Amino acid sequence: MTKEMSKRQARREQVKREKMRSRLFTIGLITVGALMVAFVFIYPNFKSIGSIATVEANPRPQADGTAMGDPNAPVRIDVFEDFQCPACSFFSAETVSLITETYVATGKVYYVFHNYPFLDANSSTKESHQAANAAMCAAEQGKFWEYHDVLFANWNGENLGAFNDRRLQAFAGTIDGLDTGAFDDCFAENRYKDDIEADFSLGERMGVNGTPSVFVNDVAVGQPGKIPQWSEIQQAVEAALTEQ
Repeated sequence: MTKEMSKRQARREQVKREKMRSRLFTIGLITVGALMVAFVFIYPNFKSIGSIATVEANPRPQADGTAMGDPNAPVRIDVFEDFQCPACSFFSAETVSLITETYVATGKVYYVFHNYPFLDANSSTKESHQAANAAMCAAEQGKFWEYHDVLFANWNGENLGAFNDRRLQAFAGTIDGLDTGAFDDCFAENRYKDDIEADFSLGERMGVNGTPSVFVNDVAVGQPGKIPQWSEIQQAVEAALTEQ
């Protein structure tokens, strides 16, 4: 073998080794990337669910799905909420009980809850939508309001894992009379995706730009960007009642 042939052979071997190193490096990167992606999806299944706050049952008058009260009442209140919204949690705790006691229980108001999961806009986990999905699956068994209360009792920050799938399923186990097997099937299927999207579209058409948004007989109550106050809702309801 001539000296020139020996150099060419050595060069070919060097190129082959470099290609092999490059291939192994690429395979390594792909493997690491795949492991990282798998970790992101698998880790939540092993992470502790954490503590779950339970709530006492708070029956709503004539509860039916996401509504309560007499469907033939002279006044209708439509409320759009995101379960991750802290203002919604405050509204639910401080104002909804007053509406219920003063107007729903007395047959004057028909109250309808609508899902408006807008806080998912910049999130990959979609906790607002999944919380709505879970609440609707509870509604399928006549347990919407119970699940609604558990959600707000267990919120602790936007898209921080409070409403990850395992916790949402665990919440169902805290509600008396709820069939968790049927709930899990419904939840995994995302059965009420279309209903949630329909609520969201309705909210956009009605001019919702934040939550909670309250409408009395289709008229918005309060100022945009602020939590509707009880006094404002009371004034709107009383005005609507006088028009009957």
